[in-house]
Amino acid sequence: MSPKPKPAQKKATAAQKSLKISAKARYALRILADIALHAEDATPRTIAAIACEQQISEKFVSRIVIPLRKAGMIVSLRGIAGGFRLTRAPEDITLLEIVEIQQGPLEILDCLGEKAACGRKERCAVRSIWEDVNTAFRDALARITLATVLKRIRSTPTTSADYCI
Repeated sequence: MSPKPKPAQKKATAAQKSLKISAKARYALRILADIALHAEDATPRTIAAIACEQQISEKFVSRIVIPLRKAGMIVSLRGIAGGFRLTRAPEDITLLEIVEIQQGPLEILDCLGEKAACGRKERCAVRSIWEDVNTAFRDALARITLATVLKRIRSTPTTSADYCI
């Protein structure tokens, strides 16, 4: 008979995972940084070039750029010299936008969302505290721009073009 698992060994529930930034959001930041870093080049960045440099599969890059394009953050150019370009300056793109494009509205608790159906919502004594925490989290992400990320990338000593965000 095997021993009962300790509480720390139990699998995390969906609620326990809710504060994580998804791989799609993290990779979207890397993809946008890649496009921005190569903006000086005469040609737009292709999915193949991004995938190779970022070591992300072309299929995953393709899935990530679709919502970025639909949100108007990047534009895709067709043809032999086609690829992707940013539609806005890196200073005008925030980490919060990138995360929410990939994951949807960022709330630390389900009860804070617009569609919250909590019966205690109006009389919850600590809801305002969670709202403050949620606002601080969102504000922190909103203060970080793609330009901030690019400065860090450029100032980090590397032996190659590799970096991890």
